[in-house]
Amino acid sequence: MENNKKKRIGIVVSVKTKKTAVVSIQLKYTHSKYLKTLIKTKRYIVHDEFNTCNEGDIVLIEEMAPVSKHKTWFVKQILNISKK
Repeated sequence: MENNKKKRIGIVVSVKTKKTAVVSIQLKYTHSKYLKTLIKTKRYIVHDEFNTCNEGDIVLIEEMAPVSKHKTWFVKQILNISKK
């Protein structure tokens, strides 16, 4: 079976609440008319069951059924641990 869930890679920005992390993802794209490279930043509120993430970590997040009003993603894997 195929896994059709969306996956994203981003940086953990905040871990101030229990079992929750905020992950920031930057998308680079070129403006169609002016051909300037722009950066769009999106923040995801992510479920972190065991509070394993720290600020600055690079993580892989995946879609899931909603846990709360805003949490529809969870931490699948920590790819790079920050040295803070």
